[in-house]
Amino acid sequence: MERILITGGAGFIGANFVHYWVNRHPDHEIVVLDALTYAGNLSSIAPLVEKQAVKFVRGDICDAAAVDGLFTKHGFDTVIHFAAESHVDRSIVEPDAFIRTNVQGTHVLLNATRRAWRDAPEGRRFHHVSTDEVYGDLAPRDPAFTESTPYAPRSPYAASKASSDMLVRAYANTYGLPITISNCSNNYGPYQFPEKLIPLMLLNALESKPLPVYGDGSNVRDWLFVDDHCAGIGAILERGRTGETYNIGGENEIANLDLVGRLCDVLRDRLAADAGLRARFPKATANPRDLITFVKDRPGHDRRYAVDTGKISKELGFHPSRRFEAGLAATVDWYLGQEQWWRPIQSGEYRQWVSSHYGWKD
Repeated sequence: MERILITGGAGFIGANFVHYWVNRHPDHEIVVLDALTYAGNLSSIAPLVEKQAVKFVRGDICDAAAVDGLFTKHGFDTVIHFAAESHVDRSIVEPDAFIRTNVQGTHVLLNATRRAWRDAPEGRRFHHVSTDEVYGDLAPRDPAFTESTPYAPRSPYAASKASSDMLVRAYANTYGLPITISNCSNNYGPYQFPEKLIPLMLLNALESKPLPVYGDGSNVRDWLFVDDHCAGIGAILERGRTGETYNIGGENEIANLDLVGRLCDVLRDRLAADAGLRARFPKATANPRDLITFVKDRPGHDRRYAVDTGKISKELGFHPSRRFEAGLAATVDWYLGQEQWWRPIQSGEYRQWVSSHYGWKD
């Protein structure tokens, strides 16, 4: 792995992985391809681009000519495919974009890879980053999803990712494309766009805005710190068996309401201990828990996700290292210290989305 294409590398997980991989392999040639849609943020990897540790190309994975041109120019031996529409709420309102990017875009990328590697697939790898949501829903006492759990997606987002997973496997079986797939649980950490639960709640709390919790807040997710996810993908790339799928989980199952409460407590303690923070965020209330607001549940809201990490642990020796309490504190501290990153995206399309989705007015 010396010439690497990373799609979606200006998004949340992709940007964190770019930083992770550059730190581990500073001698590799890395090209980041990202369309910079609303959730892509070039500032997340700008320092690496500026010092020429990575090359950034703005482009769409659905543009076959552009993708083919990148393969011709750079001769990639590894593709790490993060690029995707990923927000369930948006997929319910705007499903077309999810089918285009997640299904058609993955197909275009697979075709370009197949053509480029037709004569010499050995020593190469196409790694596809997917989600636990393809497996469907779990009852409270059901065992966690394994890599052999049948797919049962329940949202347009999950269905689009399930479709892309199947395309990747089809290209492996039909054309001999050397692939691996990872299905991860809910990620959190630095650089996450604030439509997702943790940054949405944190930034709303700083402005004393409502903290919207769907239904009764009892939906359970397994939370994976993004650095651990990056390390899990790294383990698959370096030691994983070609053709295999690996679940990457955080082993931190938490109900949404409990998560929001813990987040409120971390923020409360940070503000109470730091007069400087209170001065920077004068609208923040002393007790953010008071802002929790229950809202109508979204359609088809899955009750629980959890992944069994036994395979990646046994085969590759990977274990998540960050417990949720430590990861949550680190995430809060990052956002409190990186106002220059998130403040510019608290306007424009993002604000329009939040207002229309939750019915709020500024």
